[in-house]
Amino acid sequence: FLAFAITSLREGHRRAALLATLFSATAGLSLALALFLSPQAQQHLAGGLAIALALFFCWLIWPFQRVVKASPPPNERVDERTILFARARLQPGTSRFKDYYHDHPEHLAPDNDFRRNPGLLNSGGVFYDTLLSASPEGDFAFTETLREAVDGPVAPERIDADPITLTHLVKSLAAYHGAVDCGVCELQPYHVYSHIGRGTGKYGAPVTLDHRYAIVFTVEMSHIMISAAPRMPAVMESARQYVEAAKIAVTLAAAIRALGYAARAHIDGNYRVIAPLVAKDAGLGEIGRMGLLMTPRLGPRVRLGVVTTDLPLLVDQAVFDPAVIDFCLTCQKCAAVCPAKALPFGERETYPDGTLRWKVNAENCYTYWTQIGTDCGRCIAVCPYSHPDTLPHNLIRLGVANSANFRKAAVAMDDLFYGRKPRSQVPPKWVRKINKN
Repeated sequence: FLAFAITSLREGHRRAALLATLFSATAGLSLALALFLSPQAQQHLAGGLAIALALFFCWLIWPFQRVVKASPPPNERVDERTILFARARLQPGTSRFKDYYHDHPEHLAPDNDFRRNPGLLNSGGVFYDTLLSASPEGDFAFTETLREAVDGPVAPERIDADPITLTHLVKSLAAYHGAVDCGVCELQPYHVYSHIGRGTGKYGAPVTLDHRYAIVFTVEMSHIMISAAPRMPAVMESARQYVEAAKIAVTLAAAIRALGYAARAHIDGNYRVIAPLVAKDAGLGEIGRMGLLMTPRLGPRVRLGVVTTDLPLLVDQAVFDPAVIDFCLTCQKCAAVCPAKALPFGERETYPDGTLRWKVNAENCYTYWTQIGTDCGRCIAVCPYSHPDTLPHNLIRLGVANSANFRKAAVAMDDLFYGRKPRSQVPPKWVRKINKN
């Protein structure tokens, strides 16, 4: 408990540090008082404690797994024009605006709701800050400049190498440029948007992407910055890591084209694929309650980048991880804290595309963003999987992965030490000097 208190203090979780210190002090005091008992009483006490702890430990690590059904892959493609980020770009009064809502009248009322608000990174938002907003504005501007660089000419001479070597090369390059994890899968039809809604290319044109493979990687978002969500530090970090993912993807795609193979990077604002679905099939994680990729080491506290290519590669095995889904079934903390009430409680449901999943209310989520001026991130900040990649938390992750009993205990302990609805954490000192919110 004392070690956990020190770790929590370093991570900025004062409640957890205080409670762990109290537990440590209580345990130490109890042991000290036990020294005043008679030797016989001490033996009985020690024996009782040993039996109780042994039984609890056996229950905790017993490899019991609840039956959790895997979701089938989607049986249809998504039209990118229908997603919120594409709809938010529609300008009232234009023919494109009129045509879209003529075809999708069900979206007009909720979209008009968010258009009445100040908007993301706009003055008037609850957590908007003129000085701090300059950082994500700069990041998004930089990402915009990379959108034309996602594709390019292929070297006329193809370099021959075996798939094992080429796979090692692309994964090593991704890690060298800053990726945390990297995987490869065969590109599936349901990975690819059906029509263009954003980025380069003609709006509404069918997406044709005949590459065979997809390389997908993660970059880590800072724990201390994301923990300040929904305030400005969260959107600052989110935007910064979109830049990092874009830089790696564009660089990796260009390197592949230099080898003589076609490759396209997929970055923020210029995707042709649905990155979380690609990442799931490449074995990087599972899709959790909040609709984001849950990675084993960092949970949802990542951003994704994708490169599609014809480079011959070895694919990774997508292994269903029922422990993540079972944990999300038990936890539900993201739904409890969501200020927009956009995340569902309860069990997964089957949807028309054939998938078994939790569905985020995207309209509620994005409308809240436009009210506060940031991209919120409360769900990511409070997720128990989002704790730092350190030894104490990794021991918890190990138990969570192997025992349903441990998962129940982990949720209860997380609620105890961090709170069922944790407060936003204090941002780094340099941020506090700029803004007092």
